[in-house]
Amino acid sequence: MMAAPIVPALAKALEKRGYSTLTAVQQAVLDPALGQSDALVSAQTGSGKTVAFGLALAPGLLGETERFGPAGAPLALAVAPTRELALQVARELEWLYEFAGAAIATCVGGMDMRTERRALERGAHIVVGTPGRLRDHITRQALDMSELKAVVLDEADEMLDLGFREDLEFILGAAPGERRTLMFSATVPRAIAALAKDYQRDAVRISAAGEESQHHDIEYRALAVAPSDRENAIINVLRYYEARNAMVFCNTRAAVNHLTARFNNRNFSVVALSGELSQNERSHALQAMRDGRARVCIATDVAARGIDLPGLELVIHADLPTNPETLLHRSGRTGRAGRKGVSALIVPRQALRRTERLLKAAGIRAEWAGPPSADEVIARDNERMLADPAFTQPLHDGERELADALLATHGAEQVAAAYLRLSRAGRSAPEYLSDPVAFTPGPERNAPDEARAARHEEFGDSVWFSLSVGRRQNAEPRWLIPMLCRSGNLSKRDIGAIRMQPEESFVQIAADSADGFVAAIGPNMTIQGNIAVRRLEGQPDFSRSAYREQKPGKKPHRGKGASDAGAPKRKFAKGEKHGFERPATDDRPWAAKKAKQGGKPKFDKTAPEPRKKPVSRQP
Repeated sequence: MMAAPIVPALAKALEKRGYSTLTAVQQAVLDPALGQSDALVSAQTGSGKTVAFGLALAPGLLGETERFGPAGAPLALAVAPTRELALQVARELEWLYEFAGAAIATCVGGMDMRTERRALERGAHIVVGTPGRLRDHITRQALDMSELKAVVLDEADEMLDLGFREDLEFILGAAPGERRTLMFSATVPRAIAALAKDYQRDAVRISAAGEESQHHDIEYRALAVAPSDRENAIINVLRYYEARNAMVFCNTRAAVNHLTARFNNRNFSVVALSGELSQNERSHALQAMRDGRARVCIATDVAARGIDLPGLELVIHADLPTNPETLLHRSGRTGRAGRKGVSALIVPRQALRRTERLLKAAGIRAEWAGPPSADEVIARDNERMLADPAFTQPLHDGERELADALLATHGAEQVAAAYLRLSRAGRSAPEYLSDPVAFTPGPERNAPDEARAARHEEFGDSVWFSLSVGRRQNAEPRWLIPMLCRSGNLSKRDIGAIRMQPEESFVQIAADSADGFVAAIGPNMTIQGNIAVRRLEGQPDFSRSAYREQKPGKKPHRGKGASDAGAPKRKFAKGEKHGFERPATDDRPWAAKKAKQGGKPKFDKTAPEPRKKPVSRQP
């Protein structure tokens, strides 16, 4: 496919910006066959859509001239779903149209409406805004749509998801009929196709080549963790990569606030983005990320929609995405414009299979591993320190005198130690994690019982012990193992299999550590105060029937119609209850009358008067 020549003023801006090649979507919109036709373009986040529609609009807006004339009523309108994305689009168009002399105005919610109105009165060639604010300006007759030549809907699918369909229909209905309409969308669901059919004329459907393979510049890593290690794993991932900019995604505002407080306490320079923040607060947070005052942004999906942080190297999914589209959108914040990036999913043990399905639905192949350990983080720190460019730069004249004085005063070893301490100062210490979650993706994950038994046999010679706690006492290996290590002077390598029963637990301990374990817990054979420990001869039988036989004092199952002695269950005669038999004669006053009437007797006056409850005469 041959691309049409780029307008000279825009080509000069691209060269100044360092563009050497165009992305697939940018080449697609410059196809000469497209001309000035309407287009429905499906292209993923991070594919260069803003530059693409900027290049596509230029021939129709400039015509035969190289620069715009005086600004008046806008010639083009770009609509974006969020304030951040609209402001980002405006910034991109400003540098792209710098040499064309374009005046660009913004109309976004949360900003001063009077300032925007004055900018529109002064005139603008291109207006960028959000649906609600643009509709307000059109309704108040502050935005003149009469000269409009083109309308661009960026992230059209997201605008419909956020409930802007009515606003979009109002804006498109107010635009001139003889206009060009470009719609950009990551996906093309039925609602987008219907909107295109109603408001576009013979639109050309463009699916940017190469976009089907999502974000080939992104390295996906799925990190399986124990649920209790989730936050510590995030800290270690941040420390391991030491990215210039990183973004951590959460599913709720409460999770954003919690992680922000936690990371602030751990000495990370962090900002938050959530729906409860004002526009001014969100703008300050993003600016802090752009100018380097903050390195970690913790955000919800809605708050981070469409934002672009230059040089974002790392995306962490603290909470798993709810669908493949969200996973691709989050990950698309990194790996942009040919740069490499990492997208790390923190996967709790109970979500392993769900994560596999999510990755498969998104068409992503991720590398499964455990999170970086504390030792791996420290080793990575040392590698970065030894590779610091400061060691290869020559000494300046002003530095040599002080360097000689430092060596003469403290010696080379002490100076090196001081540099080491200074390089580690201010960094958050890595977290020590529990044993990583074993995970093998695919059908090999569900290993048969024989394979599990073989792994247990590889443990070597061992001795089995019985503990007097089980599932009914809420016993779990995650707290049994640390307790055994503390009380029995063991390490995790000394403990093999743990089999939980309703009332007791069986623990496998390496044979060469068994005697030391018995000596450490003492002659009472108890740990944690009241948990009895019993050494077993051989391997216990874990079957249910065997377990019932082993339990002392357990009554045999009482079947229907069977007594404790095994004889048929005796039925009580009428009037007899639990071994008490009513006497043959009954001299109670109302007994004879009851028998005569065949039912419940009325009160018999010959019966003794019932005792009345004493009445208190105290005032």
